[in-house]
Amino acid sequence: MIHKSSVIDAKAKIGKDVKIGPFCFVGPNVQLENAVELISSVHIEGNTKIGRGTKIYPFASIGTSPQDLKYKGENNSLEVGINNVIREYVTINPGTAGGGSKTIIGNNCLFMISSHVAHDCKIGNNVVIANNVPLGGHVIIEDSVVIGGNSAVQQFTRIGRLAMIGGMTGVLKDVIPFGLSFGNRNYLKGINLIGLRRKKYDNKKIMELDQAYKKIFSSSNLHENLSQINGEYKENELVQEVTKFIEKDKKRPICSPLSE
Repeated sequence: MIHKSSVIDAKAKIGKDVKIGPFCFVGPNVQLENAVELISSVHIEGNTKIGRGTKIYPFASIGTSPQDLKYKGENNSLEVGINNVIREYVTINPGTAGGGSKTIIGNNCLFMISSHVAHDCKIGNNVVIANNVPLGGHVIIEDSVVIGGNSAVQQFTRIGRLAMIGGMTGVLKDVIPFGLSFGNRNYLKGINLIGLRRKKYDNKKIMELDQAYKKIFSSSNLHENLSQINGEYKENELVQEVTKFIEKDKKRPICSPLSE
């Protein structure tokens, strides 16, 4: 069903059971997969693919040019996965040559009102981005992350799986998987124990992760601390995930607890 007031380019690829309400615009290189719904006044352009069952609310702007002064009109793209909810006034930009030319969003994510996904971001599955949260360019958000309202994530920042960011937090440093991060400039508050238990991880492994967390952040020299516990938790995949995250990019600052 396509409302007669909407403008859909003849070259756009429209799947089955797609609903397009009034006053929408869909550009020539856009692909809307089956059962996508554009409620009304949605603008989608560029080389943009919207996955099956995704629902987009009024005044969202998807696929418009990156807000990057280095962008010179090169070919780029945006891929949005399945069953996402994109609320009012959300903006999502495609990639740039400096970041692989592609912005990618996974499945089953919720982008609340006025959130923004900048160029070259990589967003996992089951991510919740609350109201008024901008993600800078090249940000990587792993699966099941929750970011509280009115927070802001600086460009190139990584946020690990199942981490939780408190509201009104300025995220300047990478957040480890399962981390709780808060503050005007983010610091680490501990491990997301409630989230881990909701995911039904073994309680023994959760407690070992909590022990390892205290050892890893026992001093400011994280890599030395990691070397001291090397092998101690080799059977615990949660601890291994945290250590691999820290070691993957040694140039990036890692969010740590406040010193007492």
